Amino acid sequence: MVFSSISFVCVFFPLTVIIYYLLPSVTVRNYFLVASSLVFYAYGEGQYVLLMIACAFFNYVSARLMTHFVKARRLLLFGVVASNLGMLGIFKYSNMIAAMVNKLVNWRLMLPDIRLPVGISFFTFQALSYVVDVYRGKVQAEKSFLKILLYISLFPQLIAGPIIKYHSISEQIDNRNVNLDKMCQGMRRFIIGLSKKVLLADTMAVAADYVFALEQGELGMLAAWTGAVSYMLQIYFDFSGYSDMAIGMGRIFGFNFAENFQMPYAAASIQMFWKRWHISLTDWFREYLYIPLGGNRKGKARTWLNRMIVFFCTGLWHGANWTYVVWGLFHGALISLETVFPNFPKKLNLFSHAYVLLAVCIGFVIFRADTMGQAMAVLSAMFGCFEWNAQIEAATMKTYNGLFLFVFVVSVICTMPIREWVEASGVQWIMIRNRQVISGIGYLCTIILLALCIMSMAGGTYHTFIYFRF
Repeated sequence: MVFSSISFVCVFFPLTVIIYYLLPSVTVRNYFLVASSLVFYAYGEGQYVLLMIACAFFNYVSARLMTHFVKARRLLLFGVVASNLGMLGIFKYSNMIAAMVNKLVNWRLMLPDIRLPVGISFFTFQALSYVVDVYRGKVQAEKSFLKILLYISLFPQLIAGPIIKYHSISEQIDNRNVNLDKMCQGMRRFIIGLSKKVLLADTMAVAADYVFALEQGELGMLAAWTGAVSYMLQIYFDFSGYSDMAIGMGRIFGFNFAENFQMPYAAASIQMFWKRWHISLTDWFREYLYIPLGGNRKGKARTWLNRMIVFFCTGLWHGANWTYVVWGLFHGALISLETVFPNFPKKLNLFSHAYVLLAVCIGFVIFRADTMGQAMAVLSAMFGCFEWNAQIEAATMKTYNGLFLFVFVVSVICTMPIREWVEASGVQWIMIRNRQVISGIGYLCTIILLALCIMSMAGGTYHTFIYFRF
C-alpha cells in the first residue's frame, strides 16, 4: 500500500484517522498506531513485517543492556552497529558483493535471490540512531518496547522517511496535543505532497522513463536534456512530495516531524544544496559518521577525506550500484572544491544558480542511469557539441504534448523560492492584512488538488515512489 493509491487515500488513511480520534487516551492511541502501522507494512511486505519487529526488539534490548552493563557499553555498541549494518548488507548488497568477487577473482558465486524489504534503509538508520544516542547519554533507554516499536514502525515515515531521531519525538509519544487547526494544517500538507507526487512527479516520470529507455543510437541532444531535466524534477517532487505527506500525517496524529526539503534547487552552492536536500539523511551522516570520524577538526586533508567517506557512504546507502557511489563522490568532490575558493558565492545569483542546477542535473543523470555506460551516453548526448539529428529529435518532440509542457512549466515555477521573493519585495503586509481570505483560498485550492489527484489515481496512472527501493 502506498500513499498515492486509492486504497490508501480513500480507505486506509481516513478510517485510521477516524478511529484514532475516537480513542480515549494517548496510550490507547499509541497501541492503535502500532497496530495500524504493522498492518500497513504487512499489506505490501508480508512476512518482512517480522523482520522490522525483530529489528526494533533487538535494538530495544541492546539499549536496555547498556544501562545494566555499563563497562561493556562500548562492546555492546560495536555489536549493535555491526548487526544492524550486517542485516542491511545482507538484504541490500549481497548481489553487488557477489558480483564484485566473481569479477575480481573469477569465481562463480551464485547471486543470492533476496528481495529488498521496502524502507529497510530508513528504519535501520532510525534504530541505529536510537542506540547510539543511548550510548552517548543523549536519551535514556526506553523501558517500554511499545514506544520503540511505535518510533520504528510509525507508518507516515516508515517507508521513505524523513529519518526521525528518537530524542526529537520521545516526549511527543507520551504527550501530544491534537486539535482541529493542526488537523487541517496536516491534511493540507498531505494534499500538497500528494499533488506533487501524482500531478507533477508522475507526469515528469513519463518523459524521463522514455529517454532512459532509449538505446545510445536513439539519443539526441534534445532527448537527453529532456530526460535529464524531467528526472531532476521528478525525483524532487516525488521525494519532497512523500516528505510533505509524512509530515502532514504526522501532524494529524499530533507529531511534529522536522522538514526534509527547503527549496534545494534555489541553493547558491552544492554545500547549501545538501543543507536543503534530504535534510534528515544529511543530518544523520553528519552526526553519526562525519563527526565521529573527526569532522573538520584534524586539518584540511583529513576533512576532505572524511567528507569523501561520508559521500561514498551516502551514495552507497541509496543502492547496490556503482552509479550511486559515483554520484555521491561527485557531490563530495564539488563540495571539497567549493571550500578551496573562499570567495565562492554565498548568495543566490545567476552564476551560482546556473552552476548548482547544472551540477545537480549531471549528478542525477548518473544517479538515474542503470550503468555508468548509460550515464556517459546520456551526458555525451547532452554535451555533444550541438550535434543535431532531425529524425531523432523529431521523435522526441512527439512527447511534448500539452499536458507535459504545462506540468513542466508549473514544476519549474514550484522549484523557485517565490515566498522568499514575496517577503523580500516588501508586499508581505498585503498577505498579513488578508490572511483569512488567502487562507480560505488556499484550502479551496487544496480541495481542488485532491479531486484532481483522485481522478488521476482512478485513471490508473501510477509510478512507485523513487525512494521505496532505498
